[in-house]
Amino acid sequence: MAVTIDPRPTYFGDRLIVTGSFTGGSATETIDLTSLFSTVDAYILNSEPTPQTVDSADAVSGDGSDEVVLNLMPAASIDTARTTITVFEPFAGGNVGPGTFLAIGRRS
Repeated sequence: MAVTIDPRPTYFGDRLIVTGSFTGGSATETIDLTSLFSTVDAYILNSEPTPQTVDSADAVSGDGSDEVVLNLMPAASIDTARTTITVFEPFAGGNVGPGTFLAIGRRS
């Protein structure tokens, strides 16, 4: 997994907007923005969704024949210091796919 931060951030007073990309390939992806932000106020993920198979058979017939394939966006959370974003798949066993991000916050 690799995270690339675009080299041209945008400044608005004490605020900063940063864009970048991540390659994915494992269960979680960490986007560490500690060197740029004192706090991240908001972030947006634009990921290429990876198809996930959900077995709905238990609710319907119980024979395993009712599987549904969904294109789901990964979920994300931010750490308590509000400077590191962790991207993860919403289902256990999945891997984060590639995508881009945008973060807005107070610059350090």
